[in-house]
This record gives sequence, structure tokens and C-alpha cells, in this order.
Amino acid sequence: MDDIQQNVREILARLREYEIKYQRQPGSVQLLAVTKNQSLEKMQQAIAAGQRAFGENYLQEALLKIAALKNQPLAWHFIGHIQSNKTQKISENFSWVHSVSEKKIAKRLNDQRPPALPPLNICIEVNISHEKTKSGIDVTEAAELAEYCLTLPRLKLRGLMTIPAPQQEFAAQRAAYHQLRILWQQLCDLGMALDTLSMGMSNDMEAAVAEGATIVRIGTSLFGKRTI
Repeated sequence: MDDIQQNVREILARLREYEIKYQRQPGSVQLLAVTKNQSLEKMQQAIAAGQRAFGENYLQEALLKIAALKNQPLAWHFIGHIQSNKTQKISENFSWVHSVSEKKIAKRLNDQRPPALPPLNICIEVNISHEKTKSGIDVTEAAELAEYCLTLPRLKLRGLMTIPAPQQEFAAQRAAYHQLRILWQQLCDLGMALDTLSMGMSNDMEAAVAEGATIVRIGTSLFGKRTI
């Protein structure tokens, strides 16, 4: 098994290097450990290295992990596709949702968020590469959805998320993330108090940081290939 604790330290060190390289504020990029199909043992190693934010794609798998690690001070982020019949459990068990792309889903998350919990942090997922096989709203429709989300009192709109088409060239990676950064700035210019760009994974983390990512979602580089 890979040394998960060492991987956490190395990725955090790279993030700090990228912050300096691209003139970002120190500590402005958060590492979100993506743990779908990863074992509790690996997650516990990451926790031992100080990792506290974890991203899950599949609700039933996530609920088991949340229950098993309930005594740990962790922040749980839902980053997968959202089905209507899953919104209640998502709204009850997560502090962040990165994959809101429909008014119907936003409304359900809002209405089902328990009053005892703080508002649910959300990002709007944008299909920046216009891929038919991927979730996310079109760039041209993002402002309308954002304005709607701002009317829902149990949600807190934090920013935007994307998963662009894979690119090998650094310039192409940056170009995709630049599009999301431009959209984010346009929404901010409309008066929206956004502070989050959730973008970047193991293979394009540097390009994402260069274009303003505040959360990078890293799985393979932390945990290796999925084991369960």
C-alpha cells in the first residue's frame, strides 16, 4: 500500500509551491481528498496526516463512511451526480455539495436541509467542455441558476465546479479552467459573493491552481488505484 500520509504531505507541498508560482495567497487552495471506492483504512491514514475534507460520489458508500468516522472532525463534500431521491440524505449528512446543476435539485436540497444545521454550501456544476456524457449546466444558463440558488435560505452559494474533458497539454488544461474563471468573475461582477472554484484533479492540478482554483479534488495521487 502507498504511504498515504506521505502522499498527503507531498501534495500539500506542491499546492504551496503552485500558490507561490502563480502568485496566489498562501493557503488559499484547499485539498479535497476524493475517496470513492477507497477503504476506511486508507482514509484513516489521510486523517492521521491532518486531512479533514473528504469528497464522495456515491451516497450509500458515503453514508457508511460518515457513520464509521462520526467521531472525527471531518467536512464531507458530495461531488457526484445528484438524483432526486437522494437529496434528503445528502442535505442531512454533507456540509458541501459541488454538483448542483438544476433548480429542482437546488430546491429539494434547500427544503430538506435540517434547520439545526447551518446552510448547505453549494457549487454550481458547469459543463465547460459541452460533453454530452457529463453532468453540469451550460455556461449560458449558469447565471440564472445562480440567481435562483441565492433565493433559497437553506443554501449558501459558494461558487462553481467543473470536470472538463481530459487534456494532456498544460495550455489546453489552463484554457478550460480559464473559461470557468471568467464565468465566476462575471457572476461576482453581478454582485454575487462567491469565493470558491472547485476544479482540478490529479492530472491537471497545477493548471487549475494557475487559473484560480480554491478547491482541488484529488483521488488517485493520494490513494492510488481504487481497491473496493
